[in-house]
Amino acid sequence: MSLFERIGLDGHADPRAGHVRWSPVKSLWWSGMTLGWLTLGTVFFSPAALLVFFVLSGVILCFGHSLGMHRKLIHSSFDCPKWLERLLVYLGTLVGLGGPFTMMFTHDVRDWAQRNPECHDFLAHRRGILTDFWWQLHCKLDLSREPEFNYPAGLSGDPFYRALQATSMLQQLPLAVLLFALGGWGWVAWGICARVSVSIFGHWIVGYFAHNDGAQDWHLKGASTQGYNLDYLGLVTFGECWHNNHHAFPGSAKLGLKQGQFDPGWVVLQALNGCGLAWNFQTPETLPKRENLVRVNGA
Repeated sequence: MSLFERIGLDGHADPRAGHVRWSPVKSLWWSGMTLGWLTLGTVFFSPAALLVFFVLSGVILCFGHSLGMHRKLIHSSFDCPKWLERLLVYLGTLVGLGGPFTMMFTHDVRDWAQRNPECHDFLAHRRGILTDFWWQLHCKLDLSREPEFNYPAGLSGDPFYRALQATSMLQQLPLAVLLFALGGWGWVAWGICARVSVSIFGHWIVGYFAHNDGAQDWHLKGASTQGYNLDYLGLVTFGECWHNNHHAFPGSAKLGLKQGQFDPGWVVLQALNGCGLAWNFQTPETLPKRENLVRVNGA
């Protein structure tokens, strides 16, 4: 089921009108992780704890967020064994942004809104950076007339994904117990609190700039919000910084499309393909042509 099939429009859905309100769970989750990092992470700092932060962040963001949640679960841009899909999505839940159903709903509604001629500033990252920081990390948007959202039947009825969604925040606990056993509070502070805090903040800040300024090779006619490529961030975002490419070809498993656009996620997928663990990749060449997509800047 594609993104467009999951969003059910009955003629009444409106991406423009809505109310931004404080979300206690969302706000306290990020604030608590940040406070835990700044306090425990300072008291129990060690080079080993910092290494744990970098290793876990890299593995979880690349395999979990970029490959599992985004390219596989949301966009179905490649096929893989079911056990590997579940492992990747589990790692994606450990990022701390939400469970699989939360991620699909949030992503698809935002994409649907941005492709409309007009949408709410919350969904377009259109306000100033401080307002957008408050909105995205501490608030939620209640649209006056939301679209109907249809989860794929094979996903919504899957006991594994249902359990993962219901316990998304609690999934940090088993990893925290393991880290505490191996390295004490320092490893917990940096492997859980710092990692979740930085991942959520990083997801927001990359999303903010990727919708406001940067390079463009493609333009979507009639869309209220355009995506931009953020140069030099390919490594730290695992390819997610090539957002203009993603707006142009959302179903593509390959995000870095030009020479110099480093896409570590695509490198990992090619390695998995060599092991027989990933196949049927969608790329700009295999996706249906979009009539409202035009080249810019001689791309």
